[in-house]
Amino acid sequence: AVFQPAQQSGRALSGSVSRSSPRGHLADPRSANGKEKRPNGQVLMVLSMANNCSATSFDMELCAEKLKSLGVQVAEDQWRRLIQDAVLKPEVRRYMFYNSRAFQIAIAVVFYVSLWTNIYSTVQLCSFGRYWEASVLVTLAAVAVTVVVILVIDCRQRKINVNTDVRLAAVNEIFIKHGLIVGITDALDGPHNILQLWFVHFSPERCLQSLAAHVTDLQRMGESGLQRSLDQLCVVMEAVVRPDLGTEEEALREESPLLSSGVNPNKEPVTCNELLHLVPKGPPEVMAQQLLVIFSGCYVRLLVTGRLPRAVAGGHLEHSGVPCLCQFIKTTALNTHWSWFMGR
Repeated sequence: AVFQPAQQSGRALSGSVSRSSPRGHLADPRSANGKEKRPNGQVLMVLSMANNCSATSFDMELCAEKLKSLGVQVAEDQWRRLIQDAVLKPEVRRYMFYNSRAFQIAIAVVFYVSLWTNIYSTVQLCSFGRYWEASVLVTLAAVAVTVVVILVIDCRQRKINVNTDVRLAAVNEIFIKHGLIVGITDALDGPHNILQLWFVHFSPERCLQSLAAHVTDLQRMGESGLQRSLDQLCVVMEAVVRPDLGTEEEALREESPLLSSGVNPNKEPVTCNELLHLVPKGPPEVMAQQLLVIFSGCYVRLLVTGRLPRAVAGGHLEHSGVPCLCQFIKTTALNTHWSWFMGR
């Protein structure tokens, strides 16, 4: 493993990433003794791994060792299982690959070539299609449309993602009690896609108080605006339909064959989609804490990639030009004019 000092918040770590084996970066060791106060938003550690077909994983032993050196006393088996369930499942890794920068660049190139070919073929059917000016116009049109598509994809990447950011909520629920929040990003190392797990220092006390006071004010002003904002924070869950015992026995009697064949095929359970609200109604402190946990993964991802919006006065991120976590939630999740939630 190779260790390098981590930079401050708002910028990603510089330097190339090794694609041979997972590695971690450790922050300045002078802040690990607990005597020097760490600022909110400081990157403490980064774990990297190649997102390929092999069964690679983050170096959890290295992570546990460095967390202990940072003074974070958390049971390893607890957070290790949550991280594996959140981002290391094959279906999640495939989703992250298809939403990675490398795949988006490839899609943009294919889209441009396909669009240019189709427009040029159509223009050739017209009388002015034989002039060289037509090729220039076709190229400009294809470039303009491709740029618009790239900007739309980039804007979508700035929103909270239920398949990655929200899956880290269980991990952040544990780490936020110890002054840490976790997020995941992807980076390019030549033709390889690298997943990076970021550990950022964050003390939630001031943000929790400010966000709880904001939720209280919204409840006092009216439940409709707050409810519309919270209704956007939901996921669709697949649940198994369990009929009543009497109805089930009656259905089995009706569906039983007249002549017994001796074969009882296993029937698949009947399922239905249910809408699960990520922030249910409750006391303002409980709702504020749930919002902090849910948006921590998205906040870290935007923080380390420099995609956070401009900061406003009165934030809890010292000596930084980006908003703190509670400001980010107020201007995104609790703003009825903007929707920052990206569903599946």
